Amino acid sequence: MPHVITQSCCGDASCVYACPVNCIHPTPDEPDFGTAEMLYVDPAECVDCGACVSACPVDAIKHDSKLAAHETVFVALNADFYATPRPRPILAPIVPPLAVRDGGELRVAIVGSGPAAMYAADELLTIPGARVWIYERLSRPYGLARFGVAPDHRRTRGVADHFDRIRADPRVELVLDTEVGTQIGHDELRAEHHAVIYAVGAAADRRLEIPGIQLPGVASATEFVAWYNGHPDFAERTFDLSHPRAVIIGNGNVALDVARILTMDPALLAGTDIAPHALEALRHSEIEEVVVVGRRGPAQSAFTVPELAGLCATPGVAVVADHDLPDTDPRAALLGGGAARAGDRRIVLDYRLSPTAVLGEDAVRGVRFVRNEVIDTADGSTRVHATGEQRTIDAGLVLTSIGYRGQPVPGLPFDDATATVPHDGGRVPGPAGVYVTGWIKRGPTGFIGTNKSCAQETVRSLVADYNAGLLQVSGLSVR
Repeated sequence: MPHVITQSCCGDASCVYACPVNCIHPTPDEPDFGTAEMLYVDPAECVDCGACVSACPVDAIKHDSKLAAHETVFVALNADFYATPRPRPILAPIVPPLAVRDGGELRVAIVGSGPAAMYAADELLTIPGARVWIYERLSRPYGLARFGVAPDHRRTRGVADHFDRIRADPRVELVLDTEVGTQIGHDELRAEHHAVIYAVGAAADRRLEIPGIQLPGVASATEFVAWYNGHPDFAERTFDLSHPRAVIIGNGNVALDVARILTMDPALLAGTDIAPHALEALRHSEIEEVVVVGRRGPAQSAFTVPELAGLCATPGVAVVADHDLPDTDPRAALLGGGAARAGDRRIVLDYRLSPTAVLGEDAVRGVRFVRNEVIDTADGSTRVHATGEQRTIDAGLVLTSIGYRGQPVPGLPFDDATATVPHDGGRVPGPAGVYVTGWIKRGPTGFIGTNKSCAQETVRSLVADYNAGLLQVSGLSVR
């Protein structure tokens, strides 16, 4: 198999369009693109041209002869995706170029500077007459690409280099330290630009409402990630790392990132972008074990196989799980792939537990759980039934990692059930000229690169409205 897509795949599909034989799937027009854990190279169709390697913004594609030992699992993962034959065209779908009427100048403001914003800017810059203003509340750009990716995921963090190239275009102005709604209003932006795109993400955590959740020693995994990545809003936070055990409630990719950072040798983090205050705290940490708890079974784990592969390859960390996965499941091989060595810290993946209370008086002392039975339903989903059996896990740090939630944007409609802004292809209902992209548009799903196809849809709606004469600039000045 000549080329293999590996762990840091961001799913932005640049490789799809670079491939001359359409051997990388799923493509953005295929139904499973939005839910795929990563993209995959077809070993039977790859012609070993290497075009995908240079197209990938995060160096996720390697020749099979250059794979590290912990990456060899991706040979099977790529091949297994094609185990069931699937019909597909000879070439990937052609994306027609964007063009504005009469070659006119198109001025667009983007609120936020994370991946969704930068991909929207990149798409707009394919139009020769486009100019883009990006407004960011913080003093540093790129949102979760900077403050949400674990510091030891160097290749994934490399997407910032791609965003730097977008930012360097002379038609882009990045306005930092500027909060829309406080220092500049929506109406002002709308008056000075043909359109405003909100790419504000899903900044809040889903909260866990159980007794004791407000005790000192309880925080969200999102807050912990922001702390170790140097987010200015969390630089003064402190976390109690003095107990030998921590518990993480939820088992998605963020939970595994946090568990890894808490248990890996701080010396391995010293050359990364981790915040100095976090590195110093981790050097003095007494945590020896992190228990990652999910309410369903191993088959319903929320983390991806690539994330688990990276976790299991962490030196000095033993990953332990009592699982009933079939041998054909790649997670089974990873979880049974190595024995703990003396001195290893442990990450325990625990299942079928729902938290009922955080225990302690002045600080966290543990978490009480109820044991669940996971029942398969006729439609292929599962439901959880509490058995009444209880279990307590002692811990001095409890982090909740049960998802993100969007927040209302002043002046825009908001669907509280989905925590998103209602839209039609990215168009926000109401006066023309307001659009959304990214998590505030579709909810907290997908990966960094998923925002590319999401932004493409929004920008195409915007350009169609501009060409129809629906977008005007009424202000006298342009920032």
